[in-house]
This record gives sequence, C-alpha cells and structure tokens, in this order.
Amino acid sequence: MTTQYFEHPLNEKTRIYLRVEALLHQLDVSSRFSDDLQHLNFFRGLFDLLEIFEQIQLKSELAKDIEKQRLTYRTWLNVDGVDQDMLRSILQEVDQAHSELMSAERFGQSLKEDRFLSAIRQRFNLPGGSCCFDLPALHHWLHLPCEHKQQDARNWLESLSSLSNALKLWLRLTRETGHFQTRVAHNAFFQSDAEEANILRLNIPMHYSVYPMISGHKNRFAIKFIEFQNGQAYTGDVEFKLAVCC
Repeated sequence: MTTQYFEHPLNEKTRIYLRVEALLHQLDVSSRFSDDLQHLNFFRGLFDLLEIFEQIQLKSELAKDIEKQRLTYRTWLNVDGVDQDMLRSILQEVDQAHSELMSAERFGQSLKEDRFLSAIRQRFNLPGGSCCFDLPALHHWLHLPCEHKQQDARNWLESLSSLSNALKLWLRLTRETGHFQTRVAHNAFFQSDAEEANILRLNIPMHYSVYPMISGHKNRFAIKFIEFQNGQAYTGDVEFKLAVCC
C-alpha cells in the first residue's frame, strides 16, 4: 500500500531543526551542479541558512539538546535489559558530536566573511536577481570548470559539518524514541496527549487522498485531515500510523 510520510514539530526549536535539516539536504543534492540551474537551489539554500543563523543562537541550543540526550542515555548504563554495547556506541557518537560542536566556530561565520558569497548574497534574493547584469561575479563563477565549483561548494559546506553531524544525530535519536502505531481518525479528526514530545511522524495511505493539518504543542496535539481535491475537511474515517517522538 502506497503511503505518504509526514512530520510535524511540536515546538519552535524543533521546527527550526527540521528546516535546517531540509536546507542541508538541499545543499548536498544541489552542490553536485548536475544541471545549469542547480546553483540557484544551492545559493538560495545557503543564504536561507545564514538568515536562520542570524535569528537564533543555533549552536548553543543544539549543544544543550545534545547534552540533554547524553545525560538521558547515561542513566541507562548498567541497567538490566538494556543493550550495553549499543548504548556505549550511541554515547560515543553523542560525545563526539558534542565535542565537535563545542569546538566549532559560530555557525555561518566563515560563510559571512567569504568575499564571493558576500558579493552575491544581497542581490541574489531579488526577483530574477541572478541575471548576469545583476551579478557579474556569479556569472563569471558559473563559467568556471564544474570541478572548481564543486570544490568551492565542498569548502563552504565543510564549515557546516559539525552542525550537520550533530543535528543528524539529534534528529535520528529523537525519531527513534517513537514507534509507529495504527490509529483511526474518526470523521477525519484525531487528538491525543503527549509528554514533552518534539515530533509527530505520520504514514497516511494515499488512497484517502488527504493531507493532515496539525495543531498543538509538546503535551497535546490534534490532527484534522483535509481532502486534497477541494481543500475541505474529509468526512470519513482515516486509518493511519502515528509515532510520537520525544
């Protein structure tokens, strides 16, 4: 059965984490410059990240959350029934990610100081602002060999490696706390309590032709399913799978 996968954050910090994850994925894919327009996705993603870095102290917030995970996993050491080898492996990953994070520069600092990026950033987000007459420096860069452009992209992304590694780890461990269970939304509506939850994960069968509208916070949430074709509330029951991740 074909399903659609959907995630929803239950607090603002997790919302930002998921946005950053999506932007890092966008950068990874577009940095291959496999076609003539991939640079648009690459630089837009890069400059969107810089905007986020200027709005929130992401490094310190992520370090706090990684440390919180470390303390949680350490309480399970020497507890009967817990796979100690796996636990120590996870703790080693957490320790390494936290160490790299604490020794890293402020996210985006070297990117903001890059002469080429600074030269194109201001005009890049203007409607149609990537034309050669708006950004001659970018026009010149686009005519460099692909290997040169790919190396530049690797250098820029290397400054984000500690962020990427720590964020991937935090999101992976957070997602693993939730287990998918079958739920039924009667009359296309479902609500439930949650305890300090961060992310909702849903698998919804495509044959319903609906999408979820979710509201709530870390302790309670509600899901309403909307028909894709007309944008109206669905009137039948929807059976789907739900994982609540803390």
